[in-house]
Amino acid sequence: MPENKRKILVIVGPTAIGKTNLAVSVARTINAEIISADSRQIFRHMDICTAKPAVAERDSIPHHFIDHIDPDQYYNAGQYGADGRAVVEQIWARNKEVVVVGGSGLYIRSLIDGFIGEGEKSEPVRLEIRDRIAQLGLKSVYHELEIVDPAAASKIHPNDAKRIERALEVFEFTGKRISEKHAEKTVEINFTPVMIGLTCDRAELYRRINMRVEDMIRRGVIEETKQLIEKGYSPQLTSMESLGYREIVAHLRGDITYERMLVLFKQGSRNYAKRQLTWFRRDKRVRWFDVTKYTSGELVDAVIVSLQTSENH
Repeated sequence: MPENKRKILVIVGPTAIGKTNLAVSVARTINAEIISADSRQIFRHMDICTAKPAVAERDSIPHHFIDHIDPDQYYNAGQYGADGRAVVEQIWARNKEVVVVGGSGLYIRSLIDGFIGEGEKSEPVRLEIRDRIAQLGLKSVYHELEIVDPAAASKIHPNDAKRIERALEVFEFTGKRISEKHAEKTVEINFTPVMIGLTCDRAELYRRINMRVEDMIRRGVIEETKQLIEKGYSPQLTSMESLGYREIVAHLRGDITYERMLVLFKQGSRNYAKRQLTWFRRDKRVRWFDVTKYTSGELVDAVIVSLQTSENH
């Protein structure tokens, strides 16, 4: 990268690790605005289950891509990357610094590395693929994907129906493989990301995750889910089938007990954290900090030093 590229701070890590608090503290210190890289916080009305920053924090420091769209609207990583780079320019024009924070790996990759989106959606194509899955079975349709786009299939679990469906939809509607689209660059990135990862040992992370889920329950996440349904948002929406809401909807329908819902919510959150860590650990640009080794103030100082001393390369 050219030496004159301006730096932006990118804070990543698993759910419940403390990314939001760190981002707010750093942003206050360096006079920055925050860009959320969370694929669920973009939805309006979905507050508790997505662990959005407190309203007071958002009032004191500008946050972008929170409450960005309604739960029934479509928005993908390619759109986010393009929109996010435009927001970076706008923040700089206000003579502010940029702090990106979130745990959605594909969103962050799209923003800092750039790839084109997955093409237009086609409901008829998608429904036809869904019918094939129902009639032939997911294994058979996954084999179709292995034939037309082996690179994509190698990165998708054979039981991940949504991603299999989406990859085939892109191929059958656009004639291009989704794996090729992900590899294409859209723009020249005009900044250098300084990537900070937060981590801790597994037992401590799982403790934090379990506590967060219990706190969400106390704060009314079940009522929040009911209100979303009452507003007319279908439980079949992608946003409503995400972690937490999915389990709560099953409980509200009477499919599972409250106790089972709580177990699945916590288990799903722990599994999600493991996937996040696997994703981010593949990126050698990330400098990792064990949050248990620092006080809050020490961690802020260490991150700012990393930002200031990092080289553009």
